[in-house]
Amino acid sequence: MANLSTKIKMYAAANGVAEVDFIKDVMLQDDSDGNGVYIKEWNLNIAQPTDAQLSAQETAANTEEANNVVRSTRKAAYGDIGEQLDEIYKDIDAWKARIKSIKDNNPKS
Repeated sequence: MANLSTKIKMYAAANGVAEVDFIKDVMLQDDSDGNGVYIKEWNLNIAQPTDAQLSAQETAANTEEANNVVRSTRKAAYGDIGEQLDEIYKDIDAWKARIKSIKDNNPKS
């Protein structure tokens, strides 16, 4: 199950809002009753989503979260940009092969 924050980001993007600041725009709170996280305050210039609208974002949000893990894994495997530039200068074909291998071993959804 995707995080509420990710579903909110997907809902906002689908409604023309590119960035969501979870300090100023949308405040989330964890219910002490054990019911989970909910929207405490909504300050975006689009309508606050209903539970159904957030549920509709579940698949896209799960994909986004999975892809964020892949992006992080790839970034770590790519290494320092300065070292990559040196690698490209010395042997661009070897660099291309290494990057392709990293992408092949860490595919996005």
